Amino acid sequence: MDGEGEAEGEGASAPPGAAALLYLPDGSALPLPLEPPPGPTAAELLRRLQGALRLPPAASDALALWLGSELLEVQLKPRHRPLRLVRHWPELLLRFSLGSPAAIAQDEPCLQLRRNVFFPKSRELEEEELLRLLYEEAREQLKGGRYPVDPPEAAELGGLSCRLRLGPFEPGRHTELSLRPLLAELLPPGPPARWGALFRRSREPGPSQRLLEAFARAPGPEAPPAGLYRDFLRRCHALPGYGCAFFPGAIERPSGGLLARGGLRPVSVAVGLEGVTIIDPRQKHVLLSLTYPELCWELVGAVGQDGDPTGQDGDPTEPPQLWLEFDGDHEGAPVNRLLRVFSPQAELMSALIECCIELGGAAPPPEEQAPPPAGAAATPPEAAGARGAPLRRQESVTRPRLQRLATIDYVRDGQELRRVKPPRRSASFFSRGGAGGGSYSPVAGGTGGAGSEQG
Repeated sequence: MDGEGEAEGEGASAPPGAAALLYLPDGSALPLPLEPPPGPTAAELLRRLQGALRLPPAASDALALWLGSELLEVQLKPRHRPLRLVRHWPELLLRFSLGSPAAIAQDEPCLQLRRNVFFPKSRELEEEELLRLLYEEAREQLKGGRYPVDPPEAAELGGLSCRLRLGPFEPGRHTELSLRPLLAELLPPGPPARWGALFRRSREPGPSQRLLEAFARAPGPEAPPAGLYRDFLRRCHALPGYGCAFFPGAIERPSGGLLARGGLRPVSVAVGLEGVTIIDPRQKHVLLSLTYPELCWELVGAVGQDGDPTGQDGDPTEPPQLWLEFDGDHEGAPVNRLLRVFSPQAELMSALIECCIELGGAAPPPEEQAPPPAGAAATPPEAAGARGAPLRRQESVTRPRLQRLATIDYVRDGQELRRVKPPRRSASFFSRGGAGGGSYSPVAGGTGGAGSEQG
């Protein structure tokens, strides 16, 4: 993700003895001496961390430095200089966020050691020395509510965290009452309760009871920590958005219905090596999940983009858009669907999609998407049935909810189902090699690539 300032004026040097804090996945901070500008590169800092934390050589591939705040998160390239980017942080926020001037003036980024977006999940479990760091970050992301997860699976993950934090389960010592103060630490936040649920009693077990039961099923004292970390990460591999970078955005609400609200729905866009997932951050469920062979994309309205040299050919106050095209059906007929994602970070999304496709990003075979936990074979059939009983596939938060998307649909022969005039266009990959005209031709078979866009 580019954004490194090119200005030579880096300001005054830091006073002797000054240090910056680098935050590790477990929340602890490591002081780093501040060097004269422009400071070390991200690759140089990562090599120093490998020595200080005694990490294996694979850490340079599995981990990366991030700069993040409430308004923007970016994974640094090896050549980026964190000190320079911090000095130019307000400029990045003006370009890639919707923060107010007051919020931008007060925003301060944190330097973090986190998982590398380009590190494949298949290699995560190979290096035992990295398992704890990867576990800690996955647990923090779960606690922050980024990964949609059904309550039974959340309880299983929480039970493994209980085992790692509290030791082996002891019936007389570990009770619902003793676990309640830890619920916010061990279970991800759920969706807001519907008003009707406030007036009826649920027959399903509560969070503390589910957590206690999962804790009791966790491996006993003979299980080493490394095995527990692997079990936790294997379960996380099946969660939507795991290993991805997350971007804020908004999509159009479907029109019609009793309230007919329309307008925009806030979403979180997860982009990773395997594809793109659109998540409702409030309801904590998946709206759309596409692998790269299933989609085509286009960046529209970015400043300085090809076909829009100044970025001022339309409404300058409207954020850029990421257009996603995929196959669908309308009343039984195959159509091409176009979803528009509005976001000031659409340019970053497009660049990351292009990088992932260049690295060969594609969906793994079905048998590799959700490897069974190591202890699954030892689970009694009745316990497994009881654990799966509350969950029905139709209600799973990981199942895409296409009916909640407002898409522009086109039939395969080019005839429009309904007339929609896009707000602005650039040279489009939809023309399939044309001279940049505005004609729109459908995709055949749902396969697509990056086109000629340079995110």
